[in-house]
Amino acid sequence: MPLRQDAIAAVRAWQREQRCGPQEPVFPNARGEPLSRDGVAYLLAKHVTSAQRHCPSLHGKRVSPHVLRHSSAMELLHSGVDCAVIALWLGHESMDTIQMYLHASLELKQQALDKTTPVNGRPGRYQPDDDLLAFLKSL
Repeated sequence: MPLRQDAIAAVRAWQREQRCGPQEPVFPNARGEPLSRDGVAYLLAKHVTSAQRHCPSLHGKRVSPHVLRHSSAMELLHSGVDCAVIALWLGHESMDTIQMYLHASLELKQQALDKTTPVNGRPGRYQPDDDLLAFLKSL
């Protein structure tokens, strides 16, 4: 899996701190074996519970490894990474699966609309004036 340079530096620092060899898992479980999906879910749930004490907005929110996967995909999409690359990175067999990210992003929809702005127009969302709003409310 490709990693950004800052992530590579963090993993290397972690390996030095843990004194693990090149053949050992980077993130081992309590028995020194590679961390499983269930192990990741357990650790995430434990830390979300801890974070909820300091961040009340987390209460009632579902945070799972799958949610983090979607968040990563959205971040890549907002950073300008092509949908086909994101689909490959996530291991999707079909480009149809990645379409949900395009539909979920209001920011990307706004960027697309801004690209269609008429020559004499201004990019951005239309903001009606008070007179127009008053007229529409009177209907």
